[in-house]
Amino acid sequence: MKVGQPSAEFVEKRPVAKGNSGQATASGTQGPSSASSGLDRIREAARKDSKQKFTNLLHHMDSDLLRQAYLCLRRDAASGVDGVTWAEYGEGLDERLVDLRDRIHSGRYRAKSSKRVWIPKPDGRQRPLGVAAVEDKVVQQALVLILQEIYEEDFLGFSYGFRPGRNQHNALDAVYVAITQRKVSWVLDADIRSFFDTIIMVPLEIARPWIASGRR
Repeated sequence: MKVGQPSAEFVEKRPVAKGNSGQATASGTQGPSSASSGLDRIREAARKDSKQKFTNLLHHMDSDLLRQAYLCLRRDAASGVDGVTWAEYGEGLDERLVDLRDRIHSGRYRAKSSKRVWIPKPDGRQRPLGVAAVEDKVVQQALVLILQEIYEEDFLGFSYGFRPGRNQHNALDAVYVAITQRKVSWVLDADIRSFFDTIIMVPLEIARPWIASGRR
């Protein structure tokens, strides 16, 4: 286990469910945990001081981190509005990433529009999904790699959603252990209907003071 990562209940395993054998434990959205020494220093600082504010992280967005972010992406994911696939973006990757890094640091980087696709739901309705261009996915993933070094120190051990090295099967392991080895009076299953269809976007002028306040 990586230094500073909260302990989690899934170390106690339930019996292997049919069809789960050989299932990868790493989250598909987070990628490998081979952070650079710079990112390791961020995590160490976050671990030592839970109230520390991180205000100068952009310099970590270098070509090496962007390459790591690119390698974290799904190879078979749908292309965005520019029609460029993961493999096609990898042609001349070094030059692409240097150019991307320079545009990010100079303030010239602009994300492309997301491609809207519709995913059928079991009840016959359709769920809207925005597909970003590969380059924008690289930037987003690089941000994740930086910020998770901070926020992984804050998450509790029983949190499993969209975290590196954890998935839904780990969460099921924890639930199994809890209900079979401890006294449980009730179990709550909740779902917010059409959450992403109705989520409220906060205006920047309202969000800016919160962002400026640091990690919380």
